[in-house]
Amino acid sequence: MPPHRQTNSRGGTAILVRRGITHHPVPVPGLTQREATAIQIMLAGRPVKVLAAYLSPSRPLIGADLEACFGGGLLVLMAGDLNANHVDWNSRLSTRRGKLLRDYADGNYFLIFGPDSPTTNPYNTSATPDVLDIVITRDLPSALHLISCSALSSDHLPVLIDTLCRSSFQHPPDRLDVRRTDWANFQTHLEAEIPFNPELHNSMDIDACVENFSGAILGALEASIPKRRPIGEPRPQIPTGVQDEIRLKNRLRRRWQVSRDPALKTEVNRLQRSVTRRLNEWRNDQWSATLESLTPEDQSLWKMTKLVMSVSTPSPPLVTQGGFRSLRL
Repeated sequence: MPPHRQTNSRGGTAILVRRGITHHPVPVPGLTQREATAIQIMLAGRPVKVLAAYLSPSRPLIGADLEACFGGGLLVLMAGDLNANHVDWNSRLSTRRGKLLRDYADGNYFLIFGPDSPTTNPYNTSATPDVLDIVITRDLPSALHLISCSALSSDHLPVLIDTLCRSSFQHPPDRLDVRRTDWANFQTHLEAEIPFNPELHNSMDIDACVENFSGAILGALEASIPKRRPIGEPRPQIPTGVQDEIRLKNRLRRRWQVSRDPALKTEVNRLQRSVTRRLNEWRNDQWSATLESLTPEDQSLWKMTKLVMSVSTPSPPLVTQGGFRSLRL
């Protein structure tokens, strides 16, 4: 749920929520320099405000923005890039902005966490990796453990936040897929549940008959539609040689992030090109094998044609009054 932004294309915040986690967006009024997106979830049975925040290095760190993020009386977990370095959260050095944030946290009983390894890998080879992405909490019942992962090609690495608190999760209700209904079974259930000639003497009899009819239809559908989609053939595994090359590339990339050795960087780039080429070749071979297996006799040719030719129409996001974009993934 990213906020609706009126500024340029740089920066920006968003929160991607797994379907099934009980949550709702929370407005963050009063921000002047910082960008933030906030939601409320339940952790360990208590409401917690979770924020994704970003502060540009060209903008000042002001207390009013921090008060806007941490106001409301809820437990707070805020994560993001505030461009505030301090050795207390494992940065290489302490900047003026980092010292201001440290003083504000000490005065308001906040805790600041940073991973043990750098979270940013600058594209500029003259710059040094450092910890910029941090987590600030207030009154959380358990400590956090942060791990930065070299999983993406961005200059900012993903940071995993592990906490002993667990969120409330509701499994989404099963959606009835009418296309897979066993209509013969559906008819049999209806005939067994619905009386052929019911006696209707008054309004109560009519209401009871309508309720029985609705319940019989729902029961027949539930009994006639498979609970789970049939599992097709398992997806083919990536060749072992390619997996080994990916692991080697990631291992060398982590070493390069620490040493900044140009020879390691050259080898990482070579492995990246090799992995991309081999993956493309493997995917092309898989696609060719799939096309060769299509026949009109088992309807596989027509199903694939429909799948390839159909174009889904994207639904525009709903922008609420608070400036949030509500997206369903």
